[in-house]
Amino acid sequence: MSDEGEKTEQPTGKKISDARRRGQLPRSREAGTLLVLLSGVIGLWLMSSFLGVGMKRVMLRSFTLTRDQIFTEDEMGRVFVLNLMSIAIPILVIASLVFVCSIIGNMMIGGYNFSWEAMQPKFSKLNPLSGLKRIVSLNSIIELIKGIAKVGFIGTFCYFTLSGTFGEVLRLSYNDPHTSIAATIPLLFRIMLIIVCSMIPIVMIDIPYQKWHYIKQLRMTKQEVKDEFKQTEGNPQIKGKIRRMQYEMAARRMMQNVPEADVVVTNPEHYAVALRYDENGTTAPLVVAKGVDEVAEIIKDIARRSEVPVIPIPPLARSLYYTTDLDEEIPRGLFKAVAQVLAWVLAMKNFKSGRSQQRPRDLDPNPEIPEELRF
Repeated sequence: MSDEGEKTEQPTGKKISDARRRGQLPRSREAGTLLVLLSGVIGLWLMSSFLGVGMKRVMLRSFTLTRDQIFTEDEMGRVFVLNLMSIAIPILVIASLVFVCSIIGNMMIGGYNFSWEAMQPKFSKLNPLSGLKRIVSLNSIIELIKGIAKVGFIGTFCYFTLSGTFGEVLRLSYNDPHTSIAATIPLLFRIMLIIVCSMIPIVMIDIPYQKWHYIKQLRMTKQEVKDEFKQTEGNPQIKGKIRRMQYEMAARRMMQNVPEADVVVTNPEHYAVALRYDENGTTAPLVVAKGVDEVAEIIKDIARRSEVPVIPIPPLARSLYYTTDLDEEIPRGLFKAVAQVLAWVLAMKNFKSGRSQQRPRDLDPNPEIPEELRF
């Protein structure tokens, strides 16, 4: 059976980018909760002495009110402001730390992302049928099971860890306010620390699960991958046709330059490179055409019909083909070998035209070519 309709392929970069633009990111609420609790524990530990002094003042001020103070509106307002100022600084420090860590916790996996699309109202979410489907979906059932398991695990962990402190908590009601507050803050700190420790294994399980679930939601079918590739890269058949047309146009332009060349150096069967040298215009010969196999045969045929010398020097032809692009000067390491060829071509022209009585000697089939330019 075909698996074209099954989402078996990993999401592409574009698929993930589109999901981020829609505001769809992997998030772990458990990681955020852990960081918030941990920041609360740290804040409570840092501000415990200030918070304890402030709570003591609030308790003493609140439980030593006279009858006149209780029935005086301005006086009760003044007491409220004083109580608030007594605990304002430690509460603000703890709240600020928790606020910052809550933001960081939500960005622990998935990172920062701002999406206008996610902020737009979606009226489809008001549809009761859609809401019912979300409630009874497999993901909702999994989240319910996770929530029950989390509460059960944390509750069991905290019960067995704090079972020896129940008597200590009950005895707090028999102590004076100063002693009770002094004993409550370390106890609260210990309870929060135990809850944080119980959350660590849950977070270690939840973060890999959320990443796996996010990738699973974005998986694609083979057809979706093909369609996306066509949209982003273009249809391969059309691109291949365009490349062929571009190659044919470039080949036609290149062939038009062959009659203007001074010499064509060949392999002699596989490679052909046409060179042109203008003593007044350039400092080095230019490659005006090059090709292999069929293209090389066409270059040689045009050269012969245009009376351009075709000289077989295999090492030089290969070096020119692989080291120089069209309309580029030849590399400095090939100056000497090419100069010998051009000098021979000029001497042969002079001999054939009668301006020279001496026929030039045959060219060396193995000219001096640097090792790094040999192919």
